[in-house]
Amino acid sequence: MEEINNVEVVPCTESDYLKPFRVHYNQVSSVSVLIFNTTSHCFILVKQFRPAVYMSEWERIKTQTPQSTEKAEKEAAEAPAQEGQATSEDDSSSQWPPASVGVTYELCAGLVDKPQLSLEEIARQEVLEECGYDVPVSKLKRITSYRSGVGVTGSKQTMFYAEVSDDNCVGAGGGEPCEGELIEVVKVPLHEAMTFAYNERIPKTMGVIFSFIWFHNNMSPKYKISTNV
Repeated sequence: MEEINNVEVVPCTESDYLKPFRVHYNQVSSVSVLIFNTTSHCFILVKQFRPAVYMSEWERIKTQTPQSTEKAEKEAAEAPAQEGQATSEDDSSSQWPPASVGVTYELCAGLVDKPQLSLEEIARQEVLEECGYDVPVSKLKRITSYRSGVGVTGSKQTMFYAEVSDDNCVGAGGGEPCEGELIEVVKVPLHEAMTFAYNERIPKTMGVIFSFIWFHNNMSPKYKISTNV
């Protein structure tokens, strides 16, 4: 207990509304890249498992009524089948939801953890590692930068746009397994992009939605193809 300007300050030890805790982290910026394949007219995204998303879904299902829980688990078990993934009976019958509920669609992205490299060079490396496309730094167009995770880290992310062709594909992508990455490369046709962006049943990051809207407003006229809404 302290006194500040004759005002008694009592530490908050118990409250229905405030739960004090301390977080230690190193703030690291990041880059993301909207990749458009001009050969097949599709966007290249990545899909990966996110523990925080999985636990959030588990908490949501856990607090529902038994009947609602059964329905939610059934929907979660059916979702990956619609996206082309197989689900085992053990996953769907378990008290835990299937791992597929923790999978999200995202832009190719990575941390800015190499001070000797420019943002463009880091973005180029991420595109190569995660998606298998070798893109010259000069072909990366900066879209904008913004703050992400403002409620926790407030880190800065810079978004780029890159056009690739099948000729630029030099590998399968998938990330670096030695770094714990398990990434699936996904293609979203241009004409389905906006429908994909606004489909709430498809778990995705805000970066995907924003970048598709940006493309719709700035690049679609170039290709004279409707992105649908």
